[in-house]
Amino acid sequence: PVSVGMSLDIASIDTISEINMDYTATIFLRQRWTDERLCFDGNKSLSLDGRLVEMLWVPDTFIVDSKKSFLHDITVENRLIRIYPNGTVLYALRITTTVACGMDLTKYPMDKQTCTLQLESCK
Repeated sequence: PVSVGMSLDIASIDTISEINMDYTATIFLRQRWTDERLCFDGNKSLSLDGRLVEMLWVPDTFIVDSKKSFLHDITVENRLIRIYPNGTVLYALRITTTVACGMDLTKYPMDKQTCTLQLESCK
């Protein structure tokens, strides 16, 4: 098994829809893992063009309860791939996603809602 470290920053919560029971957020997702096959001599990291991700193994991470998601691609896909001499890979993306959130509005306007953002990986 490959151990994958992950961090997520929420850049913005763009909309919350009580009618559709969802919210839309823009996030920065960073994943880090080590692939010994990518070790190289040197002391500086390599930053690769995001289009080269097709040539690498990347975790199959998905957003649970996502209704719709997209990667930003102005002017190129917003992906970063950095490989370190010891084979550590940093993979970062900017994603906008609309996620289902079951809301209980029976106590409106004195209600309080909790919406989650869960990430998982297929095994």
